[in-house]
Amino acid sequence: MDSQRNILLIALMFVSFMLYINWNETTPPQQEDLSVTQQGQYSGDIPSSLEGSQLLMQNSISSKHISIHTDVLTLIVDIQGGDVIRAELENYAAALDSENKFVLLKKDPDHEFIAQSGLIGSNGIDTLNGRAQFATTTSSFFLEDNQEELRVPLILVKDGITYTKVFTLKRGSYAVDVSYIIDNKSDKPTSVQMYTQLKQNLMDDGGSLTMPTYRGGVYSVDDTRYKKYSFDDMQDNNLNLTMTHSGWAAMMQHYFIAAWIPHASGEANLYTRTHKGQGFIGVRYPTTIVVPGTETTLNTTLWVGPKLQDQMTETALYLNLTVDYGWLSVIATPLHWLLSQIHEIVGNWGVAIIILTFIVRGAMYPLTKAQYTSMAKMRMLQPKLVEMRERIGDDRQRMSQEMMTLYKKEKVNPLGGCLPLVLQMPIFIALYWALMESVELRHAPFILWIRDLSAPDPYYVLPLLMGASMFIIQKMSPSTVTDPIQQKIMNFMPIMFTLFFLWFPAGLVLYWLISNIVTLLQQTLIYHSLEKKGLHSRK
Repeated sequence: MDSQRNILLIALMFVSFMLYINWNETTPPQQEDLSVTQQGQYSGDIPSSLEGSQLLMQNSISSKHISIHTDVLTLIVDIQGGDVIRAELENYAAALDSENKFVLLKKDPDHEFIAQSGLIGSNGIDTLNGRAQFATTTSSFFLEDNQEELRVPLILVKDGITYTKVFTLKRGSYAVDVSYIIDNKSDKPTSVQMYTQLKQNLMDDGGSLTMPTYRGGVYSVDDTRYKKYSFDDMQDNNLNLTMTHSGWAAMMQHYFIAAWIPHASGEANLYTRTHKGQGFIGVRYPTTIVVPGTETTLNTTLWVGPKLQDQMTETALYLNLTVDYGWLSVIATPLHWLLSQIHEIVGNWGVAIIILTFIVRGAMYPLTKAQYTSMAKMRMLQPKLVEMRERIGDDRQRMSQEMMTLYKKEKVNPLGGCLPLVLQMPIFIALYWALMESVELRHAPFILWIRDLSAPDPYYVLPLLMGASMFIIQKMSPSTVTDPIQQKIMNFMPIMFTLFFLWFPAGLVLYWLISNIVTLLQQTLIYHSLEKKGLHSRK
C-alpha cells in the first residue's frame, strides 16, 4: 500500500497535463467573381484596397477612406461599402514598449481582417455590379474633449431614396453602433436586406504548448450561448442557423475580439463560408420593405476591442463568454472578479496575484491540513504494514482485510492524503485559465525585471525559484516510498516542472511560486502541531 506517493505523482502529472490542453473545443457582392447561393448569400471579395498600411499609420488618408478617432479607437472606413478596414486600439500597444498601437482589424497584403456591412436584396445598394459609393463631408472625424458621443454619417442618394449609414461611437467604449437610415421619397416601395460579416484569412488556431490560445470564429444564437467554430470547421461545413431572439457572430484571438451584434426583429440567419483562402462569419437580417414617404432605420453593433468582461456583458448577452475559462468557468469567473477587486485596491497585478494566492490557499488550509495529517499517519503505520506483509505473505484477500481493520482501528483514511489534492486541482486549473485569459495582464509590469506578466520571465528567475520551492516541499513531506526507481522519479519532478515553467507567462509562475511558499508555511505549522502529538516523522 505504498500508493500515497504514486497517487500524488499521478495527480501532479495530471495537473501538468491539464495545463497544456487547448480547450478549443458571409460575403457581400463584388465586381469580380460574383456568385449567389440559394439563400441569397453573395460570395467574393470587395473592391478598393489600402495602398500600404504605413500610410494609414501616419494618418495620410486617401479620398477613398475616412478616419474616425475616439479616446480608445481609431477606425479607418472605406467609403465604398462603408466597411471598417482598420481598427487601432489606442490603449493597447502592439508590443511591449512599442509606440505603435495594437491593430485588430486590418487590410494588409499578408493579413486581411475586416468588418463588413451592407444592404442587399431586390433594391439593395450593394449589388452584383458593385458596392455602394457613399459621400461624406470630411475625411477625418474626432471625438472632442467636450463630447461623449461621435456620429459619423455616410450618405448615398439613389432613385429618390436617401441611404445614410451612421457610425456612432461613445467615449471609452469599444462598441460601435452602425445604422442604416432609409428615407424613401420615391413613389415605389423598396426592399432591402441588411447583412453584417467578418472576413479574415484562414489561419491556424495559434498559441503554443505553454500558452494555448484560439483564433477563429465564434457565435451565439438562441439556445447556444457560446460556441467556437474554427476556420477548419468553416472549410468542412458552412453554418446556416436561425437567430430568433438574440445572438452574435464574431472572430476572436487571444485577448481581443471583433463581433457583430444584430438588433433585428424577426428571424435572422447566421452563416459561415470560405472563399479564396478567406473565412467569413456573419448575419443576414430579415427583408425590410420601406414604403414610399416613410423612413426606416436598421441597427447593429460592432464590438472591436479587448475582451473586457464588464463592457461586453453590457453590450450583448453572453458576449463575455468569449473570455473562455473552459469547463471550470464556474470557478475561474469569481476568481477573476476577486483578482480585479484586489487590483483596484493595490494597483499592481503582480501584487494582486500574490494576495489572491494567499486568500485561496488560506481558504484551502483545512484540506491541506487533512492531507498532511493523513500522510503523516500513514507513515507512522508503515512498520505495522511491513510486519503484516511478512506475516501474511501472498494472501491478498487476508492482507486487504487486516489492513482495513488496522486503518479503522487507527482512524486513518488511506486516501485522505490524496483526496484533498484532487479537490484542489480544479482550483489550480481554474486559476491558470483565469490568469491566462485576462487581457488586463497583457504588458502589465510587476517589479524590477518582470515588465510583462503575460510573457515568460526573461531571466528565468521565477521558474528557478518555483523549482527550488517545490524541491523543498518534497523534502519536507513525509514519504512512504522505498522503491529506488520511484524515489528517483519523485526527485526528478521539481526539475521537470521547472523546465515546463520556463516558458509559462510570468503571472502564472508567480502564482505557483507564491502557492509553494504558502504551502511551506502551512507545512511548518502543521508538522509542528503533529510533532506535539507524536505523529510526524519526515524520514
